[in-house]
Amino acid sequence: MRIGVFLIAAGGPHREPGQVLRDTLEAVAVAEESGFDDAWIAEHHFMSYGVCPSAVTLAAMALGRTERIGLGTAVSVLSTAHPVALAEQAAMLHHLSGGRFTLGVGRGGPWVDLEVFGSGLDRWERGFPESLDLLCRALSQATVSADGEFFQFREVDMVPPATLRPVVARASERTTRIAAERGLALLLGMELDDPAKAAILAEYGRLAPAARPPHLAAVLAFVGDSTAAARKELLTRLPRWLEPGLAGYVRVDGLPRQARDLTEYMDFLARVHPVGDADHCVRTITSTREATGLGHLILMVEGGADHGRTLENIRRLGAEVLPRLRAQP
Repeated sequence: MRIGVFLIAAGGPHREPGQVLRDTLEAVAVAEESGFDDAWIAEHHFMSYGVCPSAVTLAAMALGRTERIGLGTAVSVLSTAHPVALAEQAAMLHHLSGGRFTLGVGRGGPWVDLEVFGSGLDRWERGFPESLDLLCRALSQATVSADGEFFQFREVDMVPPATLRPVVARASERTTRIAAERGLALLLGMELDDPAKAAILAEYGRLAPAARPPHLAAVLAFVGDSTAAARKELLTRLPRWLEPGLAGYVRVDGLPRQARDLTEYMDFLARVHPVGDADHCVRTITSTREATGLGHLILMVEGGADHGRTLENIRRLGAEVLPRLRAQP
């Protein structure tokens, strides 16, 4: 089983964003030292929930400071980026890293980013398939052109060319269908339990029975000396980051953001994900693999809302959990 870390570059009211970004680079280096297969970096704009506005840029820095670990974006927001420009950046990192880079993309949300970057609500609502198809062409062909609703340009050479297949963040049934029609792997989110993951992957299989892409899922992972202690610590620390961070989501259309019950959500995360002692974490990850068939999980390790605790979490997961998972048949 392939196991990575998922880094949101989680900020907070008392954390300076520049230091958070430097801390995130250190976390990638510690993940490599601890034996993880890859590290995936999130992208957010104009909020403290995640202070990395360019997952590709941070991944480039991390690739330059590491030797073995894979780097991915989870995700680069395609609704506010030009697909060809994103493909050019991905191709560069692919060549410069010796193939250690994976591009993950998502539709994003109806946030103020669409206004700031000029892509608009129409492109978010209707343009994701067109953007994704253009991205895939730019990552598989020597030349690319466009004559669609949102992109129109003459044929140009892709320099440097690269052959890459992006991963698509699954946010809805529509996204499942879009990815399945193109045979692209899904990235499933932390808001899903194992039955929901299994149902989505089964639907993908029905839509694309011949496709066998390497799907992956993000899960919250937090290890402690006992399961009770780990859950108590997580539920104490997590609100320090989540409550102010999620308030940063501002809709471009002026409508109120649909608020989630944070207490209920945090209880859900602690209950269904590997949060506990090492034995519990191993059992939970093993159960997810068996229930869903997933062969790749990325562990969100920043739930402690403290850089030192994040590094401890990564090291303990690497020492106490990864070897036991890899010893399984």
